[in-house]
Amino acid sequence: MILLDGKALSEKIKEEVKVEVAQLVEEKHITPGLAVILVGSDAASATYVASKAKSCKNAGIYSVVHEMPDSITQEELLETIEMMNKNPKLDGILVQLPLPKHIDTTIVLEAINPLKDVDGFHPYNVGRMVSNLDSFLPATPFGVMRMFEEYGIELSGKNLVVIGSSDIVGKPMASLLINAKATVTVCNSRTKDLASHTKTADIVVIAVGVPYLLKADMIKEGAIVIDVGINRLDTGKLVGDADFEDCKSKCSHITPVPGGVGPMTIGMLLKNTLKAAKLRDKREAK
Repeated sequence: MILLDGKALSEKIKEEVKVEVAQLVEEKHITPGLAVILVGSDAASATYVASKAKSCKNAGIYSVVHEMPDSITQEELLETIEMMNKNPKLDGILVQLPLPKHIDTTIVLEAINPLKDVDGFHPYNVGRMVSNLDSFLPATPFGVMRMFEEYGIELSGKNLVVIGSSDIVGKPMASLLINAKATVTVCNSRTKDLASHTKTADIVVIAVGVPYLLKADMIKEGAIVIDVGINRLDTGKLVGDADFEDCKSKCSHITPVPGGVGPMTIGMLLKNTLKAAKLRDKREAK
């Protein structure tokens, strides 16, 4: 069994980004810039945003965190995004989700300039991704694809099951796998007899937020399990959507939780921000 080490790969990617950022600064006098909007006081979101800011600083990327109270109006939030859209020093804009219930997330995400949409959630980028055109890819599925590449895992012609159909992970993951010529089945909470699908899969990607949902008797011998889920038990322990201890002896490859897919998300966000800065350079050169 090969452990897919997302933590080590993420550090490698961050170092690659750091080198490219330094080169961009030296040759083009462009420092990539990322703005993160954090609404409210959700502890998990605040921790994640702080980690993003630290990673940006280490990579030489200028970053600003714009904190707003829960009581912020949608109009005020949209005005802030428009200000960031017009700021030439900001290459990427990221709105930390989830947003308070009184704010329409779709309207907010659509307000971001698609050329600064480093989260890859704007319909423009989603459409280009589905059409297999160059775009900003959502960081988590992008990270999973990078892991497949790093470990030499062939996708073409393989049977893939994606458990979970969220806009953030499941749907974009399925699109990227289809573009890689895999045969993809997407399962959700209404799927009947989940195991009948997973037992025939060469690779299972699970992202549903249900601890230990995927068991060893639900996968075939030699399957690859990519666990995107991260759940905190009452004991405080972090675990995935797959039962790691149960599944590991049956898998050829598996991601741990923590230390698997999670760290890849920030690494790929940095890559998207660097890409946005390079696109800015091309536009300014015209």
